[in-house]
Amino acid sequence: MVWIIVGIVVLLAVIAVVMLLARKRGAAQRKRQQDKDRHRAAEMREKAKATELEAREREAKASMADAEAQQAELEAERLRQQAQERQTDAQGLREKVTHHVEQADTLDPDVTTDKDRRSGH
Repeated sequence: MVWIIVGIVVLLAVIAVVMLLARKRGAAQRKRQQDKDRHRAAEMREKAKATELEAREREAKASMADAEAQQAELEAERLRQQAQERQTDAQGLREKVTHHVEQADTLDPDVTTDKDRRSGH
């Protein structure tokens, strides 16, 4: 009977040692996994920082391109206004030239005008 009790105690001791070793192995494995996860999380954070910087840089470039486009639009509007003013000036000159030609035709006895044709001269 003593041998049975001793066998049970030894068996329980072996089971306890195996469980203790399994726990230690599990804890060590969890620690290794946690270390891997920490390292991976740090890499992901660094990558996120780099991506954030790249996004900010692209936003700044987009803002600059927008400002350049607005400047180009303003310049185009200014040029359209200049063209309109020059067109108006040119039209005024044409009218002046036409008026001078009509006056010259009226004064010149060798030129027959519509007025002369209507009156029969």
